[in-house]
Amino acid sequence: MTGGNPVVLLHGWPGLPSDYRALIPLLPGARVLIPTLAGFGTGYTGPIDTADATADSYARRLLDELDAEGVTGGVTIVGYDIGSRIAQSALRADPDRFIGAVLTPGYPGIGARAGDAEYAERFWYQHFHRTPLAAELIDGNESNVASYLDWVWDQWSGPGAPQWHPHRDDLIAAYSRPGAFRASIQWYTANRGYSGALPPIHTPATILWPDADPLFPPAWADRIPEFFSAARTDFVAGCGHFLPLENPAALADAILRHATA
Repeated sequence: MTGGNPVVLLHGWPGLPSDYRALIPLLPGARVLIPTLAGFGTGYTGPIDTADATADSYARRLLDELDAEGVTGGVTIVGYDIGSRIAQSALRADPDRFIGAVLTPGYPGIGARAGDAEYAERFWYQHFHRTPLAAELIDGNESNVASYLDWVWDQWSGPGAPQWHPHRDDLIAAYSRPGAFRASIQWYTANRGYSGALPPIHTPATILWPDADPLFPPAWADRIPEFFSAARTDFVAGCGHFLPLENPAALADAILRHATA
């Protein structure tokens, strides 16, 4: 990749920076930055306030971190799950810094559809995470963390994914530390739903939409042009929610289209 263009990779929930381990060798010559997201897995260092758990707050901290690294332009930003929503906030806050974006759902065009009764069996976890009961039942209990995160992987990954999360031991160790699970689900209190009267993103973007993601059916891609003025949408066949872990090659191809343009 010419000139070591910077590529910023933002992971999801439940995730770790190591979600991108298989992707990095596919980006030769890139300056890859994988920020540690406060409150998520290995990024947990203590409780996080709801005000600090919004997508906009994460985006502001990300931009400060890039400033500290001297990364002020030419950036391709990549995110899946919550990482996608943080990336979208950063793109709106400082568009001149970025030359491209590679994102997965969700996005504001999903609107209220995730709250429809027919999707209750998919999105119940978000409501659960906003109750004190979630932390009381799971936080700090390694066995319960393991059972819950194994369930998430089983339910959200695609039909061709391995039976277990590729970095299962690291994931469980990070999220089972006392307070870590509780901190990670603050996101769901701070960021409710997918609606929002937000301005469109004008940075050239590729929306990678896994066609076997049970949370986000492909039909929900219908409003992408309202929120991204320069986006292409590519559906990733047979892939579930965890794109960097399930199909890093598809992700690399999309990144290289932007970072080498």
